[in-house]
Amino acid sequence: MKYLVAFIFSLSFILTNAQKNSPKESLRTKPNIIFIFADDLGYGDVGCYGQQKIETPNIDKLEQRGMKFTQFYSGSTVCAPSRSSFLTGLHTGHTAIRGNKSFPPEGQTPLPDSIVTFVNLLQQNGYATAAFGKWGLGYITTSGDPNKKGFDQFYGYNCQSLAHNYYPDHLWNDHERIDFSKKDSVYSADLIHQHALQYLKNTGSKPFFMYLPYTIPHGEVIVPHDSVFYYYVKKFDEKPVNAKRMYDGRPLGEYPHASFAAMVSRLDKYVGEIVKLVEEKGIADNTLIIFTSDNGPHKEGGGDPDFFNSNGIYKGIKRDLYEGGIRVPFIAVWPGKIRSSVIDKPAALWDMYPTFLQLAGITIKKKIDGLSLVPSFFQTGKQKQHEYFYWEFHENDGRQALRWGKWKAIKLAVNKNPNASIELYDLDKDPQEMNNIAAQNPAIIKKMEQLFAKEHQYNSDWPLLFKETNK
Repeated sequence: MKYLVAFIFSLSFILTNAQKNSPKESLRTKPNIIFIFADDLGYGDVGCYGQQKIETPNIDKLEQRGMKFTQFYSGSTVCAPSRSSFLTGLHTGHTAIRGNKSFPPEGQTPLPDSIVTFVNLLQQNGYATAAFGKWGLGYITTSGDPNKKGFDQFYGYNCQSLAHNYYPDHLWNDHERIDFSKKDSVYSADLIHQHALQYLKNTGSKPFFMYLPYTIPHGEVIVPHDSVFYYYVKKFDEKPVNAKRMYDGRPLGEYPHASFAAMVSRLDKYVGEIVKLVEEKGIADNTLIIFTSDNGPHKEGGGDPDFFNSNGIYKGIKRDLYEGGIRVPFIAVWPGKIRSSVIDKPAALWDMYPTFLQLAGITIKKKIDGLSLVPSFFQTGKQKQHEYFYWEFHENDGRQALRWGKWKAIKLAVNKNPNASIELYDLDKDPQEMNNIAAQNPAIIKKMEQLFAKEHQYNSDWPLLFKETNK
């Protein structure tokens, strides 16, 4: 009898704890969500993804405590379309913004009135919402105004082109232009982060979504000359380069390698301060923190991905649709809910839309491309997998890419040649995309041609010549 009683007690204990760790139990309280979005940070730019020259202890600690994805893809290979994909849950064949077109008087092409972002839905369902950093999806008062796309508060750069300057003459606080004189000499990334910390300190009982599209380490490569900067100058034994080099009409620093490393270290410091404040507020057990990047590493304004091995083993950088241009770090941390683990299944930025809405208990009523990652986060239930992933890029004569299982297909210069040949790679055997095996796989090429044509939904602002020819 005593063994039977012990067995029943043990079974009851196991079932009770299983319920506590189930997604249903975890989602009873709407979680806070903090989404840290680095700018042009490559797959290999942080220590836990293989970086050897730059120290990132806070990001590495996140990885140790949370879930690390090794095959996570950005929304695009440049800024604006990646952000559009994130907010709409649609890949770049479907999302409204597919390139970096300027839009007067400041900023980029605005998200249309018809677009409802997941942040709109969070806001309508009781969430406080705020963004600190770079917007790039529409000037204030246009249809793409961040205040119209779900954010109660926005502070930072409206225009991503102006965000190249880390000592700007103005930033935006919602619709208020905050002007700076040359005497102010404020490093904008620090100021944006300070506003983010203040917002986090003031959060109350409402669940919140905090979007942190930090500008670091986008070019221009420049950083305050503090102890961290000088540490890297010494570490790299870097000799000064010609200070007359220019970027967007402005002089670059003499020590670009030290400056870039110090920028990434600064980002790492920001991450550590966000995590520390969450813990100090006692809200860590109900706060999901995600760290990722908008696209691959840049070679602009002093960036040197070859020196830092910023794309790891992968071919390509920003503006490429090879793996190095679109595969990015992705770490998810939620103490007591997400276990320390590594996920080697592919996922993409447009998966955030359904993931966040499911966590908030909000039903999705429209067709999107994303799949919720909640089953992966909780490691319960079956995670749906994408049949394939699609990207299109509207600069450099037009480019397209597809991943279908192990197969990766790329088309270049499609606006010059609608019949451009397809490059084909087997990512299982050739993750570096070195051996084009299109000629040996005509059946796969035919399938890829069909998918390329299917996934580009015509948009007059973002035409691809191949689509016009094949209508």
